Amino acid sequence: MMGALDGLKVADFSWVGAGPRSTKDLADNGAEVVKVESSRRLDLGRRSPPFAGGDRRNHDASVFFAQTNTSKKSVTINLSDPRGVEVAKRLVAWADVVVENFGPGYMDRIGLGWETLQDIRPGIILASVSVAGRTGPMAGFRGYGNSAAAWSGHCDMTGWPGSEPHMPPLAYGDVVAPMMLTVAILSALEHRDQTGHGVHVDVSQIEAMVHVAGDLFAAMPGDKPANGDPEMHPHGVFPCKDGQWIAIACETDAQRTALATVVGSPLEDHTADWDIGALEAALVAASIPAAAVLDGKGLSEHPALNAAGHFVAVDHPMIGTAKMPAPPYAFSDTPCHVGASPCLGADNAQVFAEIGLTEAEVATLMAAGALA
Repeated sequence: MMGALDGLKVADFSWVGAGPRSTKDLADNGAEVVKVESSRRLDLGRRSPPFAGGDRRNHDASVFFAQTNTSKKSVTINLSDPRGVEVAKRLVAWADVVVENFGPGYMDRIGLGWETLQDIRPGIILASVSVAGRTGPMAGFRGYGNSAAAWSGHCDMTGWPGSEPHMPPLAYGDVVAPMMLTVAILSALEHRDQTGHGVHVDVSQIEAMVHVAGDLFAAMPGDKPANGDPEMHPHGVFPCKDGQWIAIACETDAQRTALATVVGSPLEDHTADWDIGALEAALVAASIPAAAVLDGKGLSEHPALNAAGHFVAVDHPMIGTAKMPAPPYAFSDTPCHVGASPCLGADNAQVFAEIGLTEAEVATLMAAGALA
């Protein structure tokens, strides 16, 4: 059965998280995504833990990379070599979409700027994502997802009342921005199909993070709310047996009455006597919004997520069989398919032949370091 994006061709120059998470969405839904990499400048995602077998020297062993790059192909092109850039231009001529999240100005400096891409492939979509975008007063700002967390206010609202600002536990901008990027790419493709014109999509991580938090600033009192809420009470996490926790949020008096009937008062003292699974079931049965606080193991083993098909067992040549997250939505007629992430340069022969390079040309360019 065909995927929703079968036939779409993507030249993916992005790395780490902000770009690759978006192109993963495209690849899992059937697009042919060719990831451009180089052993001379290894994707930081390949150097990110955890590593299968604990071997951080193996650039195909990163589980982080494996989860972020499912269903893609990989070619090695040395973009610091002009001969490598010429090969990259052939890939652009093949593609419908080019994705990159380099520092502002890098694509222009190596000869792959927006104007050049349009000349190579009229109607091309160039999708760029960076900390602060490519236009405006902050254009050119360099940083990572944590920089966006600081600029967007996420650090200020994280932590306990009276405490110093805290970084979110992950580069949240590298998660939010790709969702915006995917929507923007699909919109640009719709525009191209209607007009024949290409589009340069420009996504700012800072703006994406402000987009998901602006209402929180409007509702926040003068200090951090921590787990509190201006309208719901009780609203927070409460201890259970064996170091487990449960999240409870009551909006109405009826819910508060039901909570007192199930648990009793004071709340913290009584929840501590409960098994987490039994308490969650009892509260949900009483129509009280509640959920167990799950760790990574609890998530991966959760029967509901597994029954829904969210985790897919994928065989990887270096990692082995591992659960990979599928897209969090389902299409009735064009289901997604989650394949393994590629080993570095695994698809050189097939892709380079597809864009018109002979075996002799590939061998020469590889020996010269242009395809490394």
